[in-house]
Amino acid sequence: MTEQRISRRALMIGGAVVTAWASNPARALLAQAGTNALPASVEALVAQMTVEEKAGQLTLMAATWAGGAANALNPIAATASFDEQLAEVKAGRLTGVFNGNGATMARRMQTVAMRDQRLKIPLLFAADIIHGFRTVFPMPLAEAGSFEPELAERTARAAAVEASAAGIDWTFAPMVDIARDQRWGRGIEGAGEDVLLGRMMADARVRGFQGKRGLTADDAVMSCAKHFAAYGAGEAGLDYNSVDVSERTLRDVYFPPFQAAFAAGSGTTMAAFNDLSGVPATANPWLLDTVLRDEWKFDGLVVSDYTGDMELIDHGFAADAREATKLAFMAGVDMSMQSGFYITHLPDLVAKGEVPMARLDDAVRRVLALKVRLGLFDNPFRRIDPKRETTRVRTKAHLALAREAGRRSIVMLKNDGDLLPLPRSGKRIALIGPFASGQQNLIGPWNVYGSDADAVDLLTGVRAALADPSLVTATAGSGVDAALPGGIEAAVAAAQAADIVVLSIGESQDMSGEAQSRTDIVVPAAQVALAEAVAATGKPIVVVLRNGRALVLDGAVWNAPAILVTWFLGSQSGPAIADILFGIEGPSARLPVSFPHATGQEPYHYDHKSTGRPNGPGELKPFKAHYRGLPNTAAFPFGHGLTYGRIDYSALGVGDGRLTASGALTVTATIANRGTRAAEEVVQLYIQDVTASITRPVRQLMAFRKIRLAPGAQQTVSFTLRRDDLTFIGLDLKPTVEPGRFRLWVAPSAEAEGVAGEFTLV
Repeated sequence: MTEQRISRRALMIGGAVVTAWASNPARALLAQAGTNALPASVEALVAQMTVEEKAGQLTLMAATWAGGAANALNPIAATASFDEQLAEVKAGRLTGVFNGNGATMARRMQTVAMRDQRLKIPLLFAADIIHGFRTVFPMPLAEAGSFEPELAERTARAAAVEASAAGIDWTFAPMVDIARDQRWGRGIEGAGEDVLLGRMMADARVRGFQGKRGLTADDAVMSCAKHFAAYGAGEAGLDYNSVDVSERTLRDVYFPPFQAAFAAGSGTTMAAFNDLSGVPATANPWLLDTVLRDEWKFDGLVVSDYTGDMELIDHGFAADAREATKLAFMAGVDMSMQSGFYITHLPDLVAKGEVPMARLDDAVRRVLALKVRLGLFDNPFRRIDPKRETTRVRTKAHLALAREAGRRSIVMLKNDGDLLPLPRSGKRIALIGPFASGQQNLIGPWNVYGSDADAVDLLTGVRAALADPSLVTATAGSGVDAALPGGIEAAVAAAQAADIVVLSIGESQDMSGEAQSRTDIVVPAAQVALAEAVAATGKPIVVVLRNGRALVLDGAVWNAPAILVTWFLGSQSGPAIADILFGIEGPSARLPVSFPHATGQEPYHYDHKSTGRPNGPGELKPFKAHYRGLPNTAAFPFGHGLTYGRIDYSALGVGDGRLTASGALTVTATIANRGTRAAEEVVQLYIQDVTASITRPVRQLMAFRKIRLAPGAQQTVSFTLRRDDLTFIGLDLKPTVEPGRFRLWVAPSAEAEGVAGEFTLV
């Protein structure tokens, strides 16, 4: 009975969408715009296609000739053989494939399309190029910690150069989901919890993937901003889970990074797995049609996520595959990934008048327009060159960039007593922990084409940095999740024989990523026991965390005098970490996510609301907004990170403290390095709208600047605020700015005082 009731509701929604689509005058304009965007020869193909061939242009499948990593990442194994997939190409039933096996495979498939297919429409080759191709760069969350969008643009550019050499036209990246629950495993793919940083990284990565020479360049790949929308807001941090947030929150928090990606030129987006206030994103006409196309005027392509249309059935939103096809397609999903639903059911839906032919033609035009933009009609083999595939990957320049990006992504949480940097000679060093050595857990999750076997581990990196490599030893001490027989005893002995311990602990790479949400965001118990035993030796300890998310730290790990967050850094992990450990370069990254005090405090983000009962600084008070025994703050807040210098903030300037509607307010502060080593500081500007018609965050990042200071040097850093910077989504769900009093901080983190003042918007 329940299933029937859901089915009737879904049918009513589908019927309403068909009616609305047919009656909307904007549709004719959009269709005409799509027509005009295509060369005449390509436009002529639309009229020549059968309905099945049109459905084929909207069908994307995983490559049957794929590597082991691609097969492992796909939750449903490919069932067809390569010959069967070639037959689909010949019949015009396939627009392209994803996560395939390089230029040789692509050449064979494209040859069939251009030689044997009736209409000779080129195939599209896509892949998950999340943080590098064969050269693997730091996971995107780590790279966001650099607070350098320019760095993210450079690594995306290098990834595109390598991927395009293997025949890839389109990447399912960047992920631009704001992620505020530290339990969620896919947070590794994004830029963290802050909207401004998320927008800037989205913009940079799109520009990097697509390049500056246009999408017809043989080293450009089309980007795909994903997952639209609010995938990072799943209840309890559980992957694929329901999302129920207000439209105001969508527009204030979750939409802006997508808008930034589209403004930067991303011509595709991917519908999210989650339902949004009860309506799955894959069949959500308000999201995909009203907002994306009508309001934002997005004229690009919408692709489902892997079997996203199929999953409408398990959502309880569609009764069967045919209905799921209709709901997804009519809501605005142009291309179906992996389910095969569109090629199977769209022809019949069109024949029976349930899907208008004009709507089908619109979607086909968007696919063809993407292929035109990528230059495939001019040269279908533009990116397919087996020779380039061997010469443009893992170059010296790309590996050097991987090392640079790695060290610029490392965050130093603590450095009590200036334990770091370590001396490069004269001290015996014990590397202890499951990540101390070995070709595993280096490149991180969500990499299809890279390999741990090609990456450099910590032991190798440390040995290369030391004057006498024999002074370093490596002992596992424990596994990631389980004790090793005699492991702790061996680790204690190694620590006792050393002057300094570098304790390399944390998460394995299969503990983060898709479908890897955790209920307890701690270092696994076996490693905690190892840390406690090693700490009992009394030797100075540097904790080197390997992690895909913010973690809760306690016990011997919390008490260690020095802690580095090294995430998953990719191909040059070991050398990048060694560069920071030994002061070859100083730590310059900052946390893009808040580290909570305890599991159970998440989701925690710095820009939360004050509530009507804030505790305020100082001791915890009863009947105030905090957990029992814990302040409503982070253990290590967003923006936190130390340097090898000693940084002071002083001399805040806000002019006359008045910002007019048409004017600008210049905010200045003096940043000084009182230490003896050079340092790079990320200077952050935060505001709080003190009184507004909608409650506002306790702090909100407005701008940041990364500066380099020599020992003893100081610099005046300047920011400019304008009225539009103070915009928020008002009572009427429209952007608004309200006059009034604002607090302001120029500070080294979201919870540091730095230098503080006020201004008034008049």
